[in-house]
Amino acid sequence: MGTVLKRMTTVMLLLIMVIIMPAAEVRAEPQTTDNAAAQETELSDFEKQKKASYDTVPETNNIDGWPEGPKVYGNSAIVMDMNSGAILYGKKIDEQRYPASITKLLTVLIALENSNLDDDVLFSQESIDILRSDYASIGMRPGEILSMKDALYATMLASANEVAYAVGENVGQKMGGDYNTFIQAMNDRSKELGCTGSHWMNANGLHDAQHYTTAHDMALITSALYQHEEFRTIAQTLSYTIGPTNLVDEERVFQQHHKMLWPGNSNYYEYCTGGKTGYTDESRTTLVTTADNGTLQLVAVVLQDDGDVYADTRSIFDYGFDNFSKVLLSGEKKPEEIRSYEDSDSYVLLPDGVTFDSLDHEITVQDEKNASGRVTFFYKGQNVGSADAVLTPEYVEEATGYTTRLELSGSGASTEGKAQNILQQIAAPTKICIAAVAAAVVILLILAVAITVRARKNAQKKRRRRMKGRRKRLKYHTSKRNKK
Repeated sequence: MGTVLKRMTTVMLLLIMVIIMPAAEVRAEPQTTDNAAAQETELSDFEKQKKASYDTVPETNNIDGWPEGPKVYGNSAIVMDMNSGAILYGKKIDEQRYPASITKLLTVLIALENSNLDDDVLFSQESIDILRSDYASIGMRPGEILSMKDALYATMLASANEVAYAVGENVGQKMGGDYNTFIQAMNDRSKELGCTGSHWMNANGLHDAQHYTTAHDMALITSALYQHEEFRTIAQTLSYTIGPTNLVDEERVFQQHHKMLWPGNSNYYEYCTGGKTGYTDESRTTLVTTADNGTLQLVAVVLQDDGDVYADTRSIFDYGFDNFSKVLLSGEKKPEEIRSYEDSDSYVLLPDGVTFDSLDHEITVQDEKNASGRVTFFYKGQNVGSADAVLTPEYVEEATGYTTRLELSGSGASTEGKAQNILQQIAAPTKICIAAVAAAVVILLILAVAITVRARKNAQKKRRRRMKGRRKRLKYHTSKRNKK
């Protein structure tokens, strides 16, 4: 009986296993299939987004008579002339994107404008605490000190996040405040440069939902930064060494991250003069690049790129250099509101086949007192260049209601404008002097006439008295003779 029970139990267990095992396999297979399908769907969505971005036509391609520009994977892209501000290529240039480490370009600009290269940069505990294991860093320690020069090289080349934070902290203190003072300066300065779509929350570009910019804004910031020789030197450096510090005996050596600067690299670009790389999961790849072919100095900005950002940058640079030419404003008829241009070398950039007389223009009065302003030229709504100018007093009065008298101290008047200012300054006092002299002459004439009249009256009185005396004497002598 016991043996029979054991056999029955064994059979039952085998039956249960047969029933359960296929069921388990059935549950596992669909899971594997679902995961693969999910991965396929995810990959497909990514590729679809990537393709959609690539297929998006840049807005500049829709301008009649404008050369057709290349497609790029970046969701936003721009090529801008750094001197005139002419926009040669534009794809969603005013849409807000996360910048990542290209933020550090603005950090360096504020530092160069508000500090000296030999200033000390002291690293606080806060500057180190912002770091995570996957953040770019050169391993600074609390209490360690670098020169501002070394700190800016580390910020640009190594993209060191703790260094960018420390730069902001120390420059903010020099400005009379703290790190937040520096961040406010970033926001204020970007607005001064004409940025309209940016908001800055930190000095290094670590992700923050309220930290964003646009391709056009980054081009404006980079153009201002490019005017600093110190930046141009830093931006082109391939390798840099920081010597021992007060806390670390070893040297720190780091290299340039921008691949278009490295000869021999497949991404090397002969005209490249610098730039800044960036990446976070939220921003995707961002890249700012400057280039100079000996005639034009251009900046290219590509944001939120999931393709080959270097290939994109090369293609839009080549497009800019190949399709546009300088037209000097000094050789063209001035708008009637313009007295003179501040810089005789001011220019616009025009595509082949477009002439200057087809352009429209807008004028902004910058200084009413000195009649200075800025004129921007447009081809069918597209910015092709701006220039500082001395405006006519009539236009300033019409535009602002301010009656101006140009002064010699005006900001940046041209030679012609300054000469006219001098003449105006001389003319006003001269007119006053002439009026005063004329008034004095009139008064003197009146006095002379009055004196002459009075003198004549006195002379007449004297003659009458003499005549009267003579008559008396004559009468006396006549009377005396008669008595005899």
